[in-house]
Order: sequence, then structure tokens, then C-alpha cells
Amino acid sequence: MASAALKAVPTDPYAARQRHHNEGHGRRLTLAFEALEAYPVLVESRNRVLRLFEEGEPSIAQIVAAVEADVALAVTVIRLANQLDGPNRGRIDSVVTGVDALSPRTVHAIASRARTFDFFERTAVWQGIPERFRLHAVATQRAADRLAREVGFEARDRLMVTSLLHDIGKLVLVHAYPGYPSQVHGDARTPEERVARERRELGVDHALVGGVLARRWSLPRSIAAVIERHHAGDVAGETAIVRLADMLAHYVLGGSITPSELLAVARAISLSPASLRRVMYELPLPASGERPRQVEPCPLSGREVEVVRRLAKGMVYKQIALELGLSTSTIRTHLHNVYGKLGAMDRAQAVLIATERGWI
Repeated sequence: MASAALKAVPTDPYAARQRHHNEGHGRRLTLAFEALEAYPVLVESRNRVLRLFEEGEPSIAQIVAAVEADVALAVTVIRLANQLDGPNRGRIDSVVTGVDALSPRTVHAIASRARTFDFFERTAVWQGIPERFRLHAVATQRAADRLAREVGFEARDRLMVTSLLHDIGKLVLVHAYPGYPSQVHGDARTPEERVARERRELGVDHALVGGVLARRWSLPRSIAAVIERHHAGDVAGETAIVRLADMLAHYVLGGSITPSELLAVARAISLSPASLRRVMYELPLPASGERPRQVEPCPLSGREVEVVRRLAKGMVYKQIALELGLSTSTIRTHLHNVYGKLGAMDRAQAVLIATERGWI
């Protein structure tokens, strides 16, 4: 009797339509997530990795730079590295640690077997999406690294990944909704206006969807959280750097941004208006005078690094010994060890090698 009575109760037409809408919404996103398993590596990105090995045994820094410049390569390296058994399983959040965990030869194999996209040979599935996506992703990555140097942010290796992948949710929405982005965004011009349209029209925005995709890919939470929150109203730390870098990338590529929003996010990372102006002026220009990231493992001990840093300042043995509270003979011993580890003939060469590799 009870079940018969329940069947007789009319259902809410609006609730039924909403449930159907949500189910269709979820199905669209699921199919889009699955489609992105085949997201291609750019032909030139693949070729750059292969050429490194054709020219000899490449350095870790060269391999990292090639991988960090391509969305699909970066994701693949980090995903595979996080599947390896060991204490860092599930915790590798940069291409640097990913390449180190997998080995250079494994990266070569990944590039050799990768699906590729060629701008000059369009496919019905991808059309020009990978190239257009990379332009903004790399512009954001460069802006983020410039901001990191400006404010002294230390986790630059991870930032290169979070800034490169910050908009991966857009790739999902492109596959899920044929009208994305043009119909969804309409006449919205700034990043904030476009995100508001996404939330209103779709019930989600690309940042939230990107965080879900990052978790589906088993990327560390440190990456997924930044992707998911880079359009939140209370950004701070790395997330704020990515948010600001995203706006600067739009600026550099000729897009519209809101000056007051730019200043507000800059304040969140303690970047003054004067410093922001300097960054905005310099970004379109070739990078110069920047301190390289430490990519290759440093063979020197902490004390040896301190000695070489002081050599780079032009200090002599006695000055170094006095500043570090050591004897002159101990400084000579440290430098003898430094020369041996770096294969350097003298102090000038030792400083040059350590500087070029980002160790000092």
C-alpha cells in the first residue's frame, strides 16, 4: 500500500528537469575528461626532445626546459613519475623531480611514442586548440617565473607546472560544450567577466573543472589546488602568482584586463605598483639577467656552496675564512674539493660553472 501511495504522488517537473540536466552535464564532462587522455604533444616539442639526444647526452636542465614547454609532455612526465614505487610516489610536483625519477632515457621514450599535433596538418578533433592553448600557457608560465623572481618565491620548479597547466579546465569545456568559449563568453572581455559567464551559463568554471581533471590525473594536491583556485576571490601565495601571471599573459598577448584587479592581486603577493609596472614593461622583451633555476642536482655541500658564493663576490681566502669563522687552510680544502667535483681548473671556472647551473 505504501509503495502504491508513493507512486501516486506527482513528481516535481522542475526537479526532474534539473536532475536530467545535471546528469547530462556530468556525462558531457566525463566524456571530455576521457578525450583528454589523448591530448597530443606538439610536433616541435617532440622533435626538440629527440634532437637533444641526437646531439649527445643532454643535461637535465636541457630536458627539463624542453618538457616544461609542452602541456602534454609535462603532464605525462609528472603522471608517470608519480606512479613509481618509492617514498615520493604521488608527491612529485615538478618536471625537475619527474625527470630525475624517470631518467632521461625514459623521457626520450615518452617523446618518441607520443601522439602529436602539427599546426600545418589540422585534425577534426583538435583543430588549432593545442597551439592556441600553448601560447597563453607559456606566456603565463614566463610571467609567473618573472613574478617569482621579483617577490623571492622559492618553489619555482612547481610554479612552472602550475602556471603551465592553470587553464587545463578550458580544454575540458571545449570538448564538453560545442559553444565554448565563444557562445558561453559572449561579449565578456576580461578574465573575470569570462569566468562569471561560465559560472552563470554552465554552473562551473574552467578553474574548478581543471582542478577535477588534475585530480583524475593523480597530480599532487599542491598542483590541483592552485589550478582549482586561481580565480577564487581570496588568492594568496602561489595561487595569487598564477592568477596575476594569467592576467599579465592576457596583457602581453593583447587581451583586456582590469587595472584595479591587477593591482589587487599584486598586493596579495606584496608586489608594489612600481614593481608591477616594471614587470609589465619587461615581459614582452627577451629575458635577460635572470638567475637560472637550480635544475641539475648540486654536487657541492652546503659549506662548499657558501664558499663559492663568496668567491663570486671577489672575496679572498682570508676574507671568506673570517666571515665563515673557519681557518684559511679549511677554506683551501673546501676549494680543492669544489674544483674536483666541478672539474674546474681555478676559482673563475668554478664560479662560472656554479652560476650557469643555478647552484649559487
